[in-house]
Amino acid sequence: MAATASAELSTAQLAARTGLPAGTLRMWESRHGFPTPARLPGGHRRYSEHDVEAVLDVLRLRQQGLSLPAAIDRVTRQDQTSESSVFAGLRRRRPEVTASSMTKTAVLQISHAIEDEYLARGTSGFVFGAFQRERFYRSSERRWRELARTAELAVAMADFSAVRRPPAAPSEVPLELHQPMAREWTLIVDAPGAHACLAAWEQPSQSAVPDRERRFETVWSFEPEVVRTATDVCSELLWKLAPEIARQLPDLRVEAAVGAEELRFASGLAQRIVGYLGARVA
Repeated sequence: MAATASAELSTAQLAARTGLPAGTLRMWESRHGFPTPARLPGGHRRYSEHDVEAVLDVLRLRQQGLSLPAAIDRVTRQDQTSESSVFAGLRRRRPEVTASSMTKTAVLQISHAIEDEYLARGTSGFVFGAFQRERFYRSSERRWRELARTAELAVAMADFSAVRRPPAAPSEVPLELHQPMAREWTLIVDAPGAHACLAAWEQPSQSAVPDRERRFETVWSFEPEVVRTATDVCSELLWKLAPEIARQLPDLRVEAAVGAEELRFASGLAQRIVGYLGARVA
């Protein structure tokens, strides 16, 4: 995180403001590139008020149990240009994942298959859903309370009135109707041995179409690397919209790799999707 032109604090002053020894600050800079000071002509480091807040944020995340690299990564992302939607972020960062047009019924069946396979595995991790409207979330709230029971963090986004963290339920993050995420249907499961994501946006001009036939441009995957990309985009959105929720994100810096558990989850999910879609057709 680069210091701004108004940087005027010395290393000693930054240490005094944050309670972190100057030697530790220099070690962080050497090993992790954080914080990144401005340099005077003589080479002396200078920091800004923003650097003070960034270091304090890292210390708070460390107290919550995150590793130092994970905490620095979280705080650094807050100042980076972030995506405005999961669908757009996946298409930009994972162009190999193709999109297809699906009916609401098909998207719903795939979503339920992902949720049910996650529940069947009894694992933890991160679960995220975007519902467009609060009423859509409320109709699924009982199911999502079950998802939140074992998750380290479960988050729902919709046009809620305020950020809420109800007990034994997903955290609620509000979306303004003008935001791109407000038109998306998104589901992310990023957990040990269980990875799946779906992101869809509703195609316009469907007022005369029956509800179940409304169409969504959709990308979905259970490849761990693709899912981790979706989680990264989601993390950026949370830091922008609800940093108090973003601070609770579990440490997911471990490389997303395909192992035996991941293969079992993918196989089970594929069979479940085929079964759910087939039952609907029948």
